[in-house]
Amino acid sequence: MAKKVTMQKIADHLGVSKFVVSKSLSGKGGVNETTRERVIQAASQLGYFTQKNAYVQNVKRPSPAAGGDRNKQSVLVLMPNIRSQTQDSLYWGKIVDGIALALDQVGLGMVIVSEHRADNFINILNPSGLLGLVGVGQISTSLLLEVHRIGLPMVLIDHEDPLIPSDTVFANNIDSMTRLSNHLMGIGHTLFHFIGNIRYSRSFRDRWIGFRSALEENDMKTPAGDDEMLMLEGMEDGTFRDDFRLWLAKRKKAKTLPSALVCANDSTALIVCEVLREEGVAIPADISVTGFDNIEDAMRGVPPLTTVHVPKEAMGRAAVEKLMNRIQNPSAPLEKILIAADIVHRDSVAGPGK
Repeated sequence: MAKKVTMQKIADHLGVSKFVVSKSLSGKGGVNETTRERVIQAASQLGYFTQKNAYVQNVKRPSPAAGGDRNKQSVLVLMPNIRSQTQDSLYWGKIVDGIALALDQVGLGMVIVSEHRADNFINILNPSGLLGLVGVGQISTSLLLEVHRIGLPMVLIDHEDPLIPSDTVFANNIDSMTRLSNHLMGIGHTLFHFIGNIRYSRSFRDRWIGFRSALEENDMKTPAGDDEMLMLEGMEDGTFRDDFRLWLAKRKKAKTLPSALVCANDSTALIVCEVLREEGVAIPADISVTGFDNIEDAMRGVPPLTTVHVPKEAMGRAAVEKLMNRIQNPSAPLEKILIAADIVHRDSVAGPGK
């Protein structure tokens, strides 16, 4: 039987006092952020968070099957207002719509919180009135730690944290991007480039992995890991366009333009298309362009954008279903749910030279 990972064991591992570990894990003040992060990371590596009832407060919450009071119960939807993660987003907003519909069907309310600072979040969190949490998009470890600390069941959509264990829901980004890349090869493309910061999110990285896998399986050369188009800054506000324009100019001068640009998402692809048109590059006659997500603006692109349809509302519904199952079965193994996504063929793609 494995020995229990205690706060003292974490303290001995780091060479700090048990008091420091306790303060760090409880979310209380008096510990600087660097030390706090070290404690969280060490606790995760030693397996502290995966232990049953690890520093979880005993907060009494009503059961979702409690009957008459069910319509007074709520699920917290945490969507920090960073990286355009708002209800107005053509991507994130649809996910929240799916969450709302699923909760309404089981008679539960929804409280949306956009706070992204852990200290403010603690002040507004009232766990006794909540059944659980659905996290939408990128959420900091410190926020998730507060949720985990009080034992609130949670499911994360389009995000996972290496330090905080939870159920997650993603689109099947790897397989979908592999199929899209294979389609481009099937119509004759042999020169590709991936556009998007692969460190921006787990989904972006998975899409890059799917793209790279397709090239490797077909014995094609993949871009180097330090390629500047894989590390673009300004993805969330479109300010990467100047860097892309410079890259495009260098490629045109060197006569090494790819015949297909595979973008990490639709928003990136639409900006790429704008720059290409401004620089006199015809789409798809000179270069084919693909996106990912199938946001509403994708079909209004010039030309309409070939993309991958991510069933956003279905992801929200799946997260609610998983949360209800988690509440009923708290000790069941954690799950990563992948929702299938399909290619949407439009006019931004054609065979090379067509």
